[in-house]
Formats: sequence, structure tokens, C-alpha cells
Amino acid sequence: MKITTVGIDLAKNVFQVHGVDERGKAVLNKQLKRDQVARFFANLPPCLIGMEACGSAHHWARKLSSFGHTVKLISPQFVKPYVKTNKNDCADAEAICEAVRPFIADLRSARRQRFNNMEFGGERNESAATRGEV
Repeated sequence: MKITTVGIDLAKNVFQVHGVDERGKAVLNKQLKRDQVARFFANLPPCLIGMEACGSAHHWARKLSSFGHTVKLISPQFVKPYVKTNKNDCADAEAICEAVRPFIADLRSARRQRFNNMEFGGERNESAATRGEV
């Protein structure tokens, strides 16, 4: 169980944490009180952490970065499409975790790249590139 990505829903007193492994499977779903957050993330191996940009997000981003984690702040408008159910802390933490994952660039296989080029008119784009129009 190696946690690679964590979404954290920030609040005044109780923070909700949702973590997934490299395959996107949920392996962590936990509530933390304010005084437990720093201790929890200090003991967690370095990973990608996403949180909604809000007033306290910069404080927590600096704190968690000091433990070796990579922290990304996401505007709430980009998190909203990922919320699957009614709005609650657990669903928000899961949505933040999913929203931060696209920041990770995955490499396409050569076969997949060729398929994408054909699907989106790659021949036209390739001929434009050879003419110097791109």
C-alpha cells in the first residue's frame, strides 16, 4: 500500500484526507483534527498532495512541503466537476484527490500516440508540419 496521491479537505477543526495508490485505488480515508495533521503527514512517505485554494491553504502547503511532499493548490471551480455525490467533507477530499491527478503527465505508448494522431486528423497536421505551417 504505497500512497502516491492525497486529497485533503481543509476546515477549521476537522480535516478529511483521501489517498490513492499508483493505480488510483483508494487506500486511505481518514479524518484528522487540526493538531494531528502535521504529525500524520510527517510520517507519510513523500507524495503528491492536492488541496483547494483557500485562506489557510498556503499555510498548510508550506507546512506539508517542508516534510518533502509535493503540494498543488487547485481552484475550487476545477474541483467541483469531480464531486460524485452530495457535498460533504469525504466527497470533497476524494474530488480534490482526483482533480490533482491530471497534473501528473503520463507517457503514451507509440501506438497510442499514432492512434491519437489518426483520430484527430494527424495526417493533415503532419503535412502542415512538413510545409512549415505549424
